[in-house]
Amino acid sequence: MDPYAFQNVNNLPPSGTTSIKYLDPAYLFGHMYDFFRWFFPFVFRRETVETLYTPLTFLSIFFIAIIIYTTVRMFEIRKKEHAHVHHELEEYAHSQREKSKLMKEKEDQSKNERWREVLAYLFSHSSSDWKMAIMEADAMLDNLMGQLGFQGETLGDKLKSANQDSFHRLTNAWEVHTIRNRIAHEGLGFELSQHEAKRVIAIYEQIFHEFGFI
Repeated sequence: MDPYAFQNVNNLPPSGTTSIKYLDPAYLFGHMYDFFRWFFPFVFRRETVETLYTPLTFLSIFFIAIIIYTTVRMFEIRKKEHAHVHHELEEYAHSQREKSKLMKEKEDQSKNERWREVLAYLFSHSSSDWKMAIMEADAMLDNLMGQLGFQGETLGDKLKSANQDSFHRLTNAWEVHTIRNRIAHEGLGFELSQHEAKRVIAIYEQIFHEFGFI
């Protein structure tokens, strides 16, 4: 047996001493202090600065160029976005003007004076006028059904005497006549938007055009 075996064992540091010293703040601070004492003089010595001056200069110029390019592109993208929105608004305004012009032309070209009155009510700013437009259009439909030979005291009776073969838009006629009846019975309690009024009048218009009534 090695006579120095026990001596060597006795000279070993206690178990866990090595790992504990790396957690000692004084030990860590001391090593960090030694590192920075070596690092800063090394980095900022003249030879190192002269060596890094050129690549750092090129890197600075490179990053400045990227910042400038990114800024310019952002302004260009925003400018294009504003131009696109402006174009969309112009297209929408043009479309609305064309629709209004078309409706006015239809109104001017109509040979039926009562239909002109219906359109005048429809394009009013009053919700009661929109309801009046539907009431007048329904009265015109009643006259049309009578001229076509359908019998009955009311428009509802005349619609009941019709069928799909003799009156192709019978379903549409029932739909708008039902809305007219709700207006008549519910009065101010019946909610009607101008958009819905235009849709209903458009159905009456399709029926009247089919028979050359307007």
